[in-house]
Amino acid sequence: MSTQAQETREALGARLRGFRKDAGFTSGRALARALGWQESKVSRIENGKQSVSEADIRAWCDATNQQQHTADLIATVRHIDEMWMDWRRVLKNGAEGRQKSGLQVYRRTKLCRIWHPTVVWGTFQTPEYAEATLRQVVDLYGIPDDAEAATAKRLERQQYLYRGDRRFNVVLGEQALYSNFGGPEVMKGQLDRLLTMMRLARVNLGIIPRSAPLRVWPGNSFSMFDDKLVLVETYSAELTVTQPGEIDTYIKAFTLLNQSAVFGGAVRDLIWAAFQHFDRMPTD
Repeated sequence: MSTQAQETREALGARLRGFRKDAGFTSGRALARALGWQESKVSRIENGKQSVSEADIRAWCDATNQQQHTADLIATVRHIDEMWMDWRRVLKNGAEGRQKSGLQVYRRTKLCRIWHPTVVWGTFQTPEYAEATLRQVVDLYGIPDDAEAATAKRLERQQYLYRGDRRFNVVLGEQALYSNFGGPEVMKGQLDRLLTMMRLARVNLGIIPRSAPLRVWPGNSFSMFDDKLVLVETYSAELTVTQPGEIDTYIKAFTLLNQSAVFGGAVRDLIWAAFQHFDRMPTD
């Protein structure tokens, strides 16, 4: 959980503690007895150590005669949930919905800063490469197979490469050129696509060579939208970062990663070397 999400949960717990005391419950044990809960649950909620459900909020507000605050506190709980989105919950109906929701973020953004150490950024992907990665998402999470529809939605992002005055600063690890999704022919098509992308005036593509001195450890991939939002992906969840102090950390990390990257002709040389690697591989 992000620092922002934890701080919000602790603030919620403190507010609920105030409700308990104002209602005359001098101890967590007394409130727990009234609610039919274990005492430890009340303590953990008040100290921000346990997530609180919407049902818990309703029961707490009813017991402390604070029903007028129920809707506001439930909105807070939902906001905390949105900061850390479990993939199984996000993708329960398939991958297309997540790809569709991402379009709204791109529509509002003027400056994208992207770091992907091992995979080509989604907006630069060919249809074949995108479908290969999304089929892995379907398999990993056991969700409905809508990889084709999700691929189509992902590719819709590419319209923003050509519209408006947006800028895209993208840094990939050299491994992203070799991570094999779909086989040699798919990879050669994807590498050729990268060469096309780097010719766009609004795109600045850098690659960190495998042996480049690093000024910060690579960490997880992340996507930064202006200075307002950062999305960080893990295997289990997507972290949404909106707290200014945390965003500043990601801005600094991106700057340090950018300092290890090469650009222009050096990028073309790395892509061409990867292309030759896949050209030598058998297609079966």
